[in-house]
Amino acid sequence: QDRSPLLSLPEEDFSCTVCLDIFKDPVMLSCSHSFCQACLKECWKDKESRECPVCRRRSSKDHPHTNLSLKNLCEALRERRQTDPTTGSKVLCSQHSEKLSLFCLEDKEPICLVCQVSRKHKDHDCIPVDEASQAQHTEKQIKAEFERLHQFLREEEEARIAALKEEEKQKSQKMKEKIEQMNREISSLSDTIRAIEGELKDEDISFLSTAGVRGADRCGKTPGKPEVQSLGEDEGDHQTQ
Repeated sequence: QDRSPLLSLPEEDFSCTVCLDIFKDPVMLSCSHSFCQACLKECWKDKESRECPVCRRRSSKDHPHTNLSLKNLCEALRERRQTDPTTGSKVLCSQHSEKLSLFCLEDKEPICLVCQVSRKHKDHDCIPVDEASQAQHTEKQIKAEFERLHQFLREEEEARIAALKEEEKQKSQKMKEKIEQMNREISSLSDTIRAIEGELKDEDISFLSTAGVRGADRCGKTPGKPEVQSLGEDEGDHQTQ
């Protein structure tokens, strides 16, 4: 949409009567007529009087003020005229109002035929703007394909890393469970060994006690008491012999 309803007026209402083009840096005289600053300067060149090129009324100022309102409207109108309404891209050169038919490979911008022979682009390589547009479209497609490929590779890498982490986690969990099981088995085995050792110790004590009693019975002696022989018995034995 236009920024102002005034832009719907005919272009003649925004055209300089000297160059017959849309105003560029318009200035307004005391008679209310407006002209491009460069056009008025050219009209007053080598003239002593400063008069309006339309009504011939003498201007009270040698340097008229810029008509800011008209300047803004003309810039908006020029921008609209230079822009393709379907694509929004510029189709006319902002400097020469010529069709942007070439593309400067060095400055990477569309230019018109007048720009090509100007000092700025004179020695630059240029190609038709359609060819440049096709090349840019192809370049965008290639970049888009590479971006999709990079995205796929990033997602694949993330998926593989996640799978490896999950596998490592599962292995670690299994190893932890095995270690816990081994610790339980070792603890159970230690308890069994201690129980067996206790049983063997009790059996050894019982066996030693029983063996001591049986030895004493066979000798007819009370364990721990020495044998005592009377003197009279000993003498009687000698006499009999």
